[in-house]
Amino acid sequence: MIIKLPDGSQKEYESGVKVSKITEDISKGLLRDSLGAVVNGEILGLDDEVFEDCDFKVVKFDDIEGKEILWHTASHLMAYAIQELYPETKFAIGPSTETGFYYDLDLEHRFVDEDLKEIEDKMKEIAKKDLPIEKIEISREEAINYFKEKNQDYKVELIKDLPEDEKITMYKIGDFVDLCKGPHLLSTKKIKAIKLLSIAGAYWRGDSKNKMLQRIYGIAFEKQKQLDEYIERREEAEKRDHRKLGKELDLFSMHEEGPGFPFFHPNGMILRNNLLNWWRGVLEENGYGEILTPIILNEALWHRSGHWDHYKDNMYFTKIDGDDYAVKPMNCPGSILVYNSNNHSYRDLPIRLAEYGIVHRHELSGALHGLFRVRTFTQDDAHVYCLFSQVKDEVFKMIDLADYLYSTFGFKYSIELSTRPDDFMGDLESWNLAEKSLKEALEEKNLPYTINEGDGAFYGPKIDFHLEDAIGRTWQCGTIQLDFQLPENFDLTYVDEDGERKRPVMLHRALLGSVERFMGILIEHFAGKFPLWLSPVQVEVIPVSDKFKDFAQQIADKLHAEGLRVHLDGRAEKVGYKIREAQVKKINYMLVIGEKEETSGKLSVRKRNGEEVADVDVDEFIASLKEEIKNKTITE
Repeated sequence: MIIKLPDGSQKEYESGVKVSKITEDISKGLLRDSLGAVVNGEILGLDDEVFEDCDFKVVKFDDIEGKEILWHTASHLMAYAIQELYPETKFAIGPSTETGFYYDLDLEHRFVDEDLKEIEDKMKEIAKKDLPIEKIEISREEAINYFKEKNQDYKVELIKDLPEDEKITMYKIGDFVDLCKGPHLLSTKKIKAIKLLSIAGAYWRGDSKNKMLQRIYGIAFEKQKQLDEYIERREEAEKRDHRKLGKELDLFSMHEEGPGFPFFHPNGMILRNNLLNWWRGVLEENGYGEILTPIILNEALWHRSGHWDHYKDNMYFTKIDGDDYAVKPMNCPGSILVYNSNNHSYRDLPIRLAEYGIVHRHELSGALHGLFRVRTFTQDDAHVYCLFSQVKDEVFKMIDLADYLYSTFGFKYSIELSTRPDDFMGDLESWNLAEKSLKEALEEKNLPYTINEGDGAFYGPKIDFHLEDAIGRTWQCGTIQLDFQLPENFDLTYVDEDGERKRPVMLHRALLGSVERFMGILIEHFAGKFPLWLSPVQVEVIPVSDKFKDFAQQIADKLHAEGLRVHLDGRAEKVGYKIREAQVKKINYMLVIGEKEETSGKLSVRKRNGEEVADVDVDEFIASLKEEIKNKTITE
């Protein structure tokens, strides 16, 4: 058996060795910072015994598995603290997440922010006691009886819903016992820094027909320094919140009359249109034709596409002339109808059809979040119909497009290959071929990627792009999907060189993804300080007084005539006030116009970052801005 240590080295043991023996033999220095182990791909705590040949990897907090172990334990620690403070609490679920942990609670007392500090202090008090965390295996009947006696209805319901042969395990910290698969830390001592973040509502099992519970979110670390850094990043993220900046910069708004439906203002439309017009040109240069398909299509189409069986709970429906119709949640069936409206030869392929299609998807009201989670959005969809022999080359082209798009905005990105989900459509053979094709394309491009098992679309596997923004957060954004199923469902064909009808392969591709969500990401990535080519107002002209207003207007008119977006602030306010307001609006350049500028004809230019340059020639200034726009320069 091979042990993989945190420092990257390995140590070999005989089959059947216990973890306790490994713990004794491995240097204490190496194990001191470990949180648990991954054995044959399953996360285990270091208290588990290993009796078979296996792949055993010690994990640290820096590992995904390590964070999961510590945060899952922290959720139980929080529940224990709440039990101590509010003994009447009924506990629902308390998992770790990608960004921390939470617990859903049923309690008459309504938690407020002040309560979080009290719970946090109690958690720290318990953690310092270095309490062991004990795993308990128990029969189904014993578990049900135990939680019934404790009046923990949610736990009883969870146990009853488990398969009859499911092994029931519980974990015990002090006086708190919870139904849980684990894994957990050996004791509470590793949890050194804790912060409870927020309170939210959550329906039991995510169903609005069920009771609304209280959810407390938290984060925990091994060291206080890690928590301090996290809080600093969180505060920076709050400053960059696209909902806050969207209001300050007058980009968009949300209204009760249309929950989940964003309203874009003139400034937001400038940002949106410049983004889409540029991307339209890029796609045209890369051989895409643009189409537009209807928002409402009949119900029969959605049965045929498979969306009815796999997606109807997220769709909206209506009737027209007594017949059933659906508002489209995706653009693919409309694109297919465009392809099928003509006969095609193998010489026509690949056919690349792009669409900025508006789609509607039903989202729970509690899940709505600014531009990130909405009920209507525009996808920069494209569907490529090609020969199987062309698939790899088309995927290469899509990856290159993605790289060009994301690098334009300064994003780093990682790649994930999502494989066949449980509710897949079609046969295993075509799925295996589709997954193999995408893997080969990534490997031939020498691109590192991770596997996301079971997260593919119901009609095909996909390559997903995860962007890293300016403060290190990641966002799932673009996707490339390989589909053998919809061409089959819709009987798509082309005529091959022998005159026979054959089935094309279909590639789905969205790189901006949701245009609205991408705009939200851009707002936060740049903190509202957009590159010049995207900025709603590129230059603010500020006359020192009314005396210089006419000359300021001449400068503004000249810039406007050169295609620049200019605003003249002619208000009777102090110059310092106008400059500060322009800075709040994140305007790239400010031109302060006074006697010196009118006399010399030269400009005093103040950049957004506070840098000032005097005696700038007007024509040279205009030329420099045009160059900055042309190059899509990121100045900050």
